[in-house]
Amino acid sequence: MCAYEEVGFGFNKGVLTGLLRERFGFDGIVCTDWGLVTDQPIMGTDFAARAWGVEHLTPAERMVKILDAGADQFGGAHDPSLLLGLVRDGLVSEERLDVSARRLLREKFELGLFENPFVDVEAADAIVGSIEFRAAGEAAQRASITVLSNDGTLPLRRGVKLYVEGVAPDVAARFGEVVQTPEEADAAILRLQAPYEQRGTMFENFFHAGSLDFPEEVVAHVREVSAVVPTIVDVFLDRPAILGPIVEVAAAVAANWGAGADALLDVLTGAAPATGKLPFDVPGSMAAVEASRPDVPFDTADPLFRFGHGLSLKP
Repeated sequence: MCAYEEVGFGFNKGVLTGLLRERFGFDGIVCTDWGLVTDQPIMGTDFAARAWGVEHLTPAERMVKILDAGADQFGGAHDPSLLLGLVRDGLVSEERLDVSARRLLREKFELGLFENPFVDVEAADAIVGSIEFRAAGEAAQRASITVLSNDGTLPLRRGVKLYVEGVAPDVAARFGEVVQTPEEADAAILRLQAPYEQRGTMFENFFHAGSLDFPEEVVAHVREVSAVVPTIVDVFLDRPAILGPIVEVAAAVAANWGAGADALLDVLTGAAPATGKLPFDVPGSMAAVEASRPDVPFDTADPLFRFGHGLSLKP
């Protein structure tokens, strides 16, 4: 087995040149992750360079190592003075820069960006957001809705009295009569977000992390509504949340990957077939997640739902 230097991919010649370029024949553009060379502020917060494994090197030395590894672009870098200094000092050759420049220019030529550098405004208006493209996007959303559990409540019949949370009342009203309390409803639909922990900076909060357990108050609320009326819970699974406590009390549980309420209700009412499948295991507990190996897929013990799981709905 080939041994790779224990440094980040942007600095790793064994990966970028040996594996990607030489073994697999890739001759396209390689852009590094952002901020590998110097410390820099991101959205108002100072961050150290993500120079994993080469923290001891100077910014100039890191830049040389990135180029030697086979990368073409320095992600997030906007000051060329360091690179120009390396060329002047003979530490980086113009011939090496030409290799990356050719890759970058080739893509621009193939895209026709020099022959046609400006957008055709009238064509853009006719293409972007066209009826055809919107219809395709909406169809993709419906196809992606994944039904994970169902006690027979689904599909809902149109015209039922619906109590909803996380669904705009005017959208829900196209499928049934919207009521104000669970006690008035024939069914409830609650839309949730997979849990994550707030971090210290705005930048870090773009990347959801932390416990996959729902807060107890969220589970208690689902339990409370479910005790009154058959409740369908739909979860935006941008992370593989711990769904066991939700599945235990809800009449049905669905997962979405960014779909709108219209697409969800089309599937829940049987107007569109349920065809979505899980792209990952849904773990059975946070303890199982913590005990799993981070570099091996599908490694959690006794997952609640396996990769590829997804129910169909029969009227």
